Amino acid sequence: MNKIDLLNERRSKLLNVGSEIRKNIAELTDENSFVELDAFSFSRNEFYGEDAEGEGVVTGYATLDDTPVYVVAQNVKVLSGGVSLANCRKIRKCLDKAYDSGYPVIYLFNSLGVSVGEGVNVLEGIADVLSASCELKGEVPQFSVVLGELYGSFALLAANSDFNFVVKNGKIGYASPTVIAAGDKSLSADDVAGFKNTKYSGLITAEVENVSEVKNKILEILDILPEYSGAVCDTSDDLNRVSENLNEKACPKCLVNAVFDDGKFFEINSSFVPEVKTGIGRIGGVSVASILFGDEDKGVELTMNVVLKIKEFADFASSFSLPLVTFVNTLGIKQDIETARSPIMKEINNMIAALKCCDRLSVVYGKAIGLGYSIFASKSMGVDYTYAFANSKIGLFDGKVSSVAFGQVKEEKLDALAEKYSDENADPVNAAKNGYVDNVIEPQFARQYIISALQMLVR
Repeated sequence: MNKIDLLNERRSKLLNVGSEIRKNIAELTDENSFVELDAFSFSRNEFYGEDAEGEGVVTGYATLDDTPVYVVAQNVKVLSGGVSLANCRKIRKCLDKAYDSGYPVIYLFNSLGVSVGEGVNVLEGIADVLSASCELKGEVPQFSVVLGELYGSFALLAANSDFNFVVKNGKIGYASPTVIAAGDKSLSADDVAGFKNTKYSGLITAEVENVSEVKNKILEILDILPEYSGAVCDTSDDLNRVSENLNEKACPKCLVNAVFDDGKFFEINSSFVPEVKTGIGRIGGVSVASILFGDEDKGVELTMNVVLKIKEFADFASSFSLPLVTFVNTLGIKQDIETARSPIMKEINNMIAALKCCDRLSVVYGKAIGLGYSIFASKSMGVDYTYAFANSKIGLFDGKVSSVAFGQVKEEKLDALAEKYSDENADPVNAAKNGYVDNVIEPQFARQYIISALQMLVR
């Protein structure tokens, strides 16, 4: 047979087997930009008695709005997307190229786990891929997209990604939901491995309708990350914009609208610990990462999940050279038995270490009480600039707890004493007198103050 004809025959077979996944890649990337690597790599799975065309994974490079990216896409039509040693070697080659070039990686996942019959060989391959992904962590952004189901060790690969999207009704877990939920018939697959579960696991950045929505979200992220769009960009939003409503009420949503350019803020893992919002955006054209503590009336207490969420986010901000803007409304460690029996004290120190790697600007808009002040607003903890709203509270205690400072008093006097302490001792002006707060500001001018500080932080 003519070699050209043979090549076309082989290519046709590959394209036919991978038509669905290639359609997803085309939908995700710029038109006709995808260039496949190792297309004719294949092995034979003796257990199933069939060839693994393309090793069951499509790899290559493309552009996304002219930004180069590497793509790793599991082909569920080959051995049910089963992971094999040859599959892993092909992925490792692609990740190595991403590391060398500094370009982002996008994973498209759809797999029920390892291929039967591989034995220890596939475990070695999985270890190699996970190792490569860890080497990429903090070097280039990794995006994972779960198109269908993803169970087994490769779920760790998705978990290690900086952003993990799940197409609607997708599932992700270290084991099949039927195995995890064994014995509890009330749990659905979505409860165990779907988007519902992310409020417990923090695993999924967002649920999306389709691949086109993923593309838009990735473009939104790349438009903020300094490495791919510049640390400072021109903005059409007024740098001196005033938000009078902040004088009346300050909440995370109000702060986003008042401070961020055009009120745009890409929130990450919104369902996991929703009282603490983490995300990225631009303020005065400057790329920033931001933490916004909610629970406006009470203030957020530190729990194990709160600490873990902030620690992971601070690592991300540091890795991608994003200054960290924190809107503080925070108390100390939650006082309950669940928290007391957790490793929270050790993890708080890990969180502090991560925070100290960032350039930091803090705005106390609600409460900064006890450890909440020490960690998130203190100069001694590495905060470069600290502002406080005039109506915020900074102090050692909060509410009735503060009355212990007055010794033994009658119960009916506790409220009055707590109010007295709040008015006289928790006024942010007291912190400013000692140089702990750079300025006590009128809330409506927050955007102006933050932009001026960011301009000093960006090098």
